[in-house]
Amino acid sequence: MSCPECFRGAVHAGEPRGQAMRLHGLNAYVTEPTGGRQVKGIIVIIPDIFGWEFINSRILADHYADKGDYKVILPDFMHGQAIPVWMLETMRALIAPGNYLSKPYQLICVMWAFIPFMIRNRFSTSFPAVKGYFEQLRQNEGTILPIGPLIDAAFTGHPSWVGIPGDIEKLTLPVSFALGDLDNHISPDQAEQIRAIVEAKPESAKGEVILYENCAHGFAVRGDLKSLEVASQAAKAEDQCIAWFNKHFKRIDIIVQSPSVESDNTYLRCHLGEK
Repeated sequence: MSCPECFRGAVHAGEPRGQAMRLHGLNAYVTEPTGGRQVKGIIVIIPDIFGWEFINSRILADHYADKGDYKVILPDFMHGQAIPVWMLETMRALIAPGNYLSKPYQLICVMWAFIPFMIRNRFSTSFPAVKGYFEQLRQNEGTILPIGPLIDAAFTGHPSWVGIPGDIEKLTLPVSFALGDLDNHISPDQAEQIRAIVEAKPESAKGEVILYENCAHGFAVRGDLKSLEVASQAAKAEDQCIAWFNKHFKRIDIIVQSPSVESDNTYLRCHLGEK
């Protein structure tokens, strides 16, 4: 589920270096470590509302690949029905003071993109993305999965529409949360509530929460990198993600063998993408 803040942010400069391909029935952006370094695991990113083609998400995938030596897969879970990137600029103009004569037109543009997106990506059609993707991987590609979870650990940046404490209490795998203290979806008090719940879980599901100062919703993916503080905090969130997966990589004994991802005997990871 998205929110008004999900439509706000900056488009990052850069040139993604991975490849777009068809993978297990979905379009996907796939990237690996540079320099021919050995891949030690797989991270799957569930993108934000701007989808798998959003340059910010692709650059983020490249960073994960290089920082952690992971193969990173960014699938099109929305089947081509993502929000267009021009919405960032339209929302910026809509909420800015002044220019009142143009605001009706801007509002129409926002609704033209937003309403179809919400219908096509409602919970009943898009919610089981992680389970559905890996079940499809296993069934269509003959992947060998010994008994064990499909997802070993997860990371999420500034999630929206989280039921607290209900959704957090239901977590059964280790989840790392990167949260901003200015996020209007999860307040600092709620962040501490999440921390208390995930840190009290058994070791197999114990999580963590890191709260970033002066950071709003979307800072880890759509933050304005022209601000040195925002750029620094976004980089720290990347490091948090990689450190979390590196920590749990050492504990995993479930091997995924899948010729279609061109990397046998690799470990399965999942990154619950920033919202």
